[in-house]
Amino acid sequence: MPKTSVNLGGAREAKFDEFYTQYHDIEKEMNAYLDYDKDVFRDKTILLPCDDPEWSDFTKYFAQNFERLGLKKLISTSYAIDSKPAWLNLQLTLFETQNPKFDKKKARANGKIFTLTRDTTGDKKINVQDLEWEYLKGNGDFRSSEVTALRDEADIVITNPPFSLFREFLEWIVVADKKMVILGNMNAVTYKEVFPLIKSNKVWLGATRNGVGSMWFRITDTAPEKSGQKIENGQRLQTVGSSAWFTNLDHGRRHVPLVLMTAADNAKFNKKLKGAEYQKYDNYDAIEVPFTDAIPSDFSGLMGVPISFLSKYNPEQFEIVGIDRYVSDNPQYGHRFRIDGQEVYARILIRHKRMQ
Repeated sequence: MPKTSVNLGGAREAKFDEFYTQYHDIEKEMNAYLDYDKDVFRDKTILLPCDDPEWSDFTKYFAQNFERLGLKKLISTSYAIDSKPAWLNLQLTLFETQNPKFDKKKARANGKIFTLTRDTTGDKKINVQDLEWEYLKGNGDFRSSEVTALRDEADIVITNPPFSLFREFLEWIVVADKKMVILGNMNAVTYKEVFPLIKSNKVWLGATRNGVGSMWFRITDTAPEKSGQKIENGQRLQTVGSSAWFTNLDHGRRHVPLVLMTAADNAKFNKKLKGAEYQKYDNYDAIEVPFTDAIPSDFSGLMGVPISFLSKYNPEQFEIVGIDRYVSDNPQYGHRFRIDGQEVYARILIRHKRMQ
C-alpha cells in the first residue's frame, strides 16, 4: 500500500501499519468509476501521495493504463526509507543505485517523486517504463509544503494512507476540494470528522469491498507475524476485514435502489429478525433495524441502521439524518442508543425520502 507511516514524526518506532493494496482490488474499484463515466480520468492529473512505485500496484495500474485512461499526468511520491518503520529493514534497490541520479545521502533521507507524462523510451507507448524520477527536497510527508503543492496541482488524489492517519489525510484532501479515492477502516464513518461529510453527500463509500468480507493486502517479509496472514502465489498477505474505499467520484452502485419488504412481510419472512422486530430505542424516538435488508419499505419515521448500510446507500432513496452519539436531539448526546438498557453498536439514523 502507499505509505507515509503511522506517526510521521516518529516513524522509526511505528507500529505495524504497512500494507500494500493488491492490483486486482485497485483495478476492480477503478473499473466501477469507469463503468459509470468512461472519461472520469481523462485529461486529469492524478497524485498518488506517499506511494512507492517499486512496491505499489497503484502506480503500476495507472502507469500501465495511462493511455487507455487518457491521463494528462501521473505523480507518485514516496516516503524516505529512514523515516519508515525500522522493522521494515528496507534496502536500496538496484533500480536506484544503478541510476545516474543516485545520491547515497538522499537515497535514505529523502523521498522521491515519480512522474509520467510522455514516451521516454521511444516505443510510441506511454507506460510504466516511461516513469521519470527525482529526489524530493524533504522526506515525502504528505503534510509538507512540497507534497501539498503537488496536491494542489492534481485533480484526483488516490492512495491508501495509514489507517491511523485517516482523519488527517482526509482533511488534507477535503480542504483543497479535490476528488479522491482512498482506503480506510470502515469504522471511520463514525468519526466526528468524517460522518458530517457522509451525511452531506460530500464523501461516500466506493463501489467494492466496503466492510463486506475481508480485504487482503501484501506485506513485506519483515512484517511481524500475527493472525490473519497467509502466503498466496509466493506473496505474504495480511487481511484487514473492515476496509473500505472512500470517495467523491460517482459510481453506479450509489444509484441502485434497495428492494425492500414491508414491516409485516419482514416480520413474517425475514428470518434474521428472530422475533425482535423494530424495537424502539429507550433514549431516542426511532426504531432499531439491525440489518440493511430488513429496512421496512412502509415506515415513514426515523430508523437506526448499522454502518454497513452505507455500502448500499442510495441518496435518491434515503436521507441520512445523523448518527447515534452525535445527533443533536439525542437526550444522551455522546452516547449510543439503548434497547432495554443495553447499548446498540453504532447506528446511523435514516428515513425514506419518498415518504417525507
